[in-house]
Amino acid sequence: MTPRVSIQTQDFDLAREIAALRADDKRVGAVCSFIGTVRDRNDGLSVSSMELEHYPGMTEKSIEAMIDAAMARFDVFGVRVVHRVGLLQPLDQVVMVAVTSAHRGTSFQACEFLMDYLKTQAPFWKKEQTPEGARWVDARVSDDAALAKWGIQASNA
Repeated sequence: MTPRVSIQTQDFDLAREIAALRADDKRVGAVCSFIGTVRDRNDGLSVSSMELEHYPGMTEKSIEAMIDAAMARFDVFGVRVVHRVGLLQPLDQVVMVAVTSAHRGTSFQACEFLMDYLKTQAPFWKKEQTPEGARWVDARVSDDAALAKWGIQASNA
């Protein structure tokens, strides 16, 4: 059985991940997925690379709790989160969230909920390389506001 959470340095294949998530589950009527990629600009500066760090074990446990919260809140059948760490370049895939359910609305909501939760609460540390040097990147106020619409308060920015 495929784990719900994978933290890895290697890239991932969306089609393979979704096929494994669906795995002959005839109840599935909807699959929603989100892929986050590395941009070449952030806050007005060009970005040549991004490095993501995490605490092995703690990160997976934290994301598992987020998935548990999504499954308690939404009528979904399966969830898969893949998050990359290490040195990444613009255009590289960083994160994938995929959700299966009977209906599209539920899948869309659960996927958005998980991304909002991950963006602000997952224990990752992101450092970007810019023309002005390296800088650590924090969650934005807008990320906290996105999570707040689900009734979860955060103060990261």
